Amino acid sequence: MPDTDERMKLPQKTTRRTAIRLGAGAVLAALSPGCRRDSAVSQPNHPDSSESEIIIAGGTVVAESGTQICDIRVRGERIAEVGRSLVPGSSKSQTISASDLLVLPGGIDPHVHLSKPWCDDFNSGSKAALAGGITTLGHMSFPARGQSLLQKYTEDKAAVEEKGICDFFFHLVATDPARIDQQSIQHLVSIGQPSIKLFMLTEQFESAQMQVSDLMRTARELGVTCAIHAEDQVTLQRAADRLTAEGRTSLEYYPGSRPVDAEIAAVRKAIALCAVTGASIYLVHISSGEAIRLAKDARRQGLPVFLETRPMYLHLTDEIYEREDAPLFVGMPPVRTQFDREALWDGLRNGAISTVATDHAAWTRDEKMDPALTINNPRGGVNNLQVMLPMLMHEVAQERLELERFVDVTSTNAAKIFGLYPYKGVIAEGSYADIVIWDPEETRTITDEGYSNAGFSIYSGTSVQGWPVTTLRRGEVVFENEEVTARSGGKVVARTIRQT
Repeated sequence: MPDTDERMKLPQKTTRRTAIRLGAGAVLAALSPGCRRDSAVSQPNHPDSSESEIIIAGGTVVAESGTQICDIRVRGERIAEVGRSLVPGSSKSQTISASDLLVLPGGIDPHVHLSKPWCDDFNSGSKAALAGGITTLGHMSFPARGQSLLQKYTEDKAAVEEKGICDFFFHLVATDPARIDQQSIQHLVSIGQPSIKLFMLTEQFESAQMQVSDLMRTARELGVTCAIHAEDQVTLQRAADRLTAEGRTSLEYYPGSRPVDAEIAAVRKAIALCAVTGASIYLVHISSGEAIRLAKDARRQGLPVFLETRPMYLHLTDEIYEREDAPLFVGMPPVRTQFDREALWDGLRNGAISTVATDHAAWTRDEKMDPALTINNPRGGVNNLQVMLPMLMHEVAQERLELERFVDVTSTNAAKIFGLYPYKGVIAEGSYADIVIWDPEETRTITDEGYSNAGFSIYSGTSVQGWPVTTLRRGEVVFENEEVTARSGGKVVARTIRQT
């Protein structure tokens, strides 16, 4: 992909409000100077240090110790102090005023695709993420035929170090589970990437049930999390065969080719495998209310089952497939009904859903609208990285989601599930200074412009309230003044085993 340093054309600002509702409790009003949680913050100090530093002053900080109006001292890559009235510790200190702004942990998107055949790479994907308040990305790494998991990791790590700006971790994909032995799983732990991706919708998965069970048992023994695409291969095949026999193969029939029954059947099987093997499972892009119910039941039984959903399912319904541009919205699984959409929002609020991830898999408009595509040959995936968090922040402004819950599902929970906590996913002393400053009053209209090579957004024309203004990744300002300022510096971060 071409490496461009051109300034992004941002969505147009349309209004600026003088007040914002931040979920239950109206956070900014409740944390006026007379209402601060003083017991949760440090007392002022006067460090004597020649080390360069950044002080983020006077923002509403959602920190590990609670939501509070306070300051953050950043030294090098780490948060050195969270407190009140912090004074510069050296002549090199820089102060960033965050008065009337929100200061949140950098977003962690644990599910992206930034390699061929999709049109974004580690550079363009990083830029889109940083401009949208995301500092860490979990990339799906697909080994080529004959390539080991370790070889693929080495290849992608080199690409991140060459082009990346965000920090990255990898889910190595078991394209053929029958070929993944215990040594392969041990390698994931040794390289600090203790997660593996399984696709239930493939014939290789269906024909390797014993090997899949063995793989998951080994994963449990070694603390490796199994990320699972839960769609049942037989159910999908039957649905597609029926539509094909009826001559209904164009993408207007796409939802019928991937019925909700396929997700439900796969979720049941995945939970059964979890129960038999004890492996921690992370079910990606869950789209239905029934899948949530099954997972909640499993959690009540003590099973380590975690759910991810994605923006399309939260913001759209299956009515979009009646539009002429329906192919733009093709994803796996499809967008579901209004009932499922509301069930997903309930799951976000009550904790049944752990994370929101983009499943960013960007194509150009022409690639998505190719008339040769059919239900048997779709191009699944959309461009989400730059607007996922602003769209969710809008829901905070509309009191559909509490601010602290926003932080949980976009940062903290992913850090805990994938072994990044406590050095990512929280604002706390000693954690990496992955910090995003938000203007909660900023209202913008999303346009097709952005850092993604896709060149368009399925949310173009949508008005949102709440926008990131400054992003720090490991203590470095990498996005400010509506521009990504860093050209490189991303790295692959090592992880530990799951901590939740």
